[in-house]
Amino acid sequence: MSHARADAIVVGAGMVGAACAEALARDGRRVLVLDARYAAAGATSAGMGHIVVMDDSPAHLALTAYSRGLWTERATRLPADCEDQACGTLWVAADEQEMIEVRRKARILGLHGLTAEVLDSRALAEAEPLLRPGLAGGLRVPDDRVLYPPNATRHLLQEATRQGAVIREGVQVHSLAPGEARTSAARLQAEVIVNAAGAQAPALAAGLPIAPRKGHLVITDRYPGRLQHQVVELGYVKSAHALGSESVAFNVQPRSTGQILIGSSREFVGWDACINRRLLARMLHRAAEYLPALERLDALRVWTGFRPATPDQQPLIGEWEPGLWVAAGHEGLGITTSLGTGQLLADLIAGRTPALDAAPYAPHRRMPATG
Repeated sequence: MSHARADAIVVGAGMVGAACAEALARDGRRVLVLDARYAAAGATSAGMGHIVVMDDSPAHLALTAYSRGLWTERATRLPADCEDQACGTLWVAADEQEMIEVRRKARILGLHGLTAEVLDSRALAEAEPLLRPGLAGGLRVPDDRVLYPPNATRHLLQEATRQGAVIREGVQVHSLAPGEARTSAARLQAEVIVNAAGAQAPALAAGLPIAPRKGHLVITDRYPGRLQHQVVELGYVKSAHALGSESVAFNVQPRSTGQILIGSSREFVGWDACINRRLLARMLHRAAEYLPALERLDALRVWTGFRPATPDQQPLIGEWEPGLWVAAGHEGLGITTSLGTGQLLADLIAGRTPALDAAPYAPHRRMPATG
């Protein structure tokens, strides 16, 4: 397919862009995917790879539950190198006050037909023996999963190419307009233009309310069998929504390699990718407070990435201008919500009624002031 014959151009070959490309190609559109670097080079390569239901808002619950269902349906078809694991999520409560939140989460998930199990202190210790003694309990969400985002992205792109899509890496798009993607060498035209450039999306379409939010990750050497679940503190959601300051939260994830991935931190520092050693130390100290054994494990690598954050913590999915669509602003949930985003966007473009209400993700919705 030549550039001139594309029906849809997707800018950004991260997980969200790949999911959009696959969904559009599945609809029979001739899709061209452009990326300034290479597939999964941005936030996707810096993500933890969790497929997790979040109930911190009705909009998050709807999109994450929908997307997790799509990932579960696909799980048996994923190549081995996607490292898919149905390990579930264990939300940890430090005290009785947090157990109130555990029971609230269990009730909300249950009302939506989602499985969740409240654990007391003893059951929590049996589920994850390396957690510190004295924790009040937790919530196990067994249907959550983890995978390796870069390879999962490449899988989605391969599925798109099987349906006729073309992937062009190393193509820098400078700006987008309705029906047009502009590079230094050409103006590429298509009926549908999708801005899936993550935190870079506002550079291509001025006015998008997205800002880069830096995070740190640490990965250990191989220690098979040490961790059974993705384990997250109840304060994680509060940390994620603290837009005005630095924040850290305990969030660890087992990998199929036997390694442990450690997060998480958040800060607004523009595009400064340098490691913030003070914040990194806080993050690791927080993790060791819950999982003391981490202090005895060797770390292999520390890196940073930029989440695309919006003022109300909801992604932008929909039409920005006639012929110019956006699928960006997912912050830390782009891996989880990618499949749901791709299908939702494809439904909107095709004029179909989506499986969930698209209004909470409309790009022109009213946004809170951010200061």
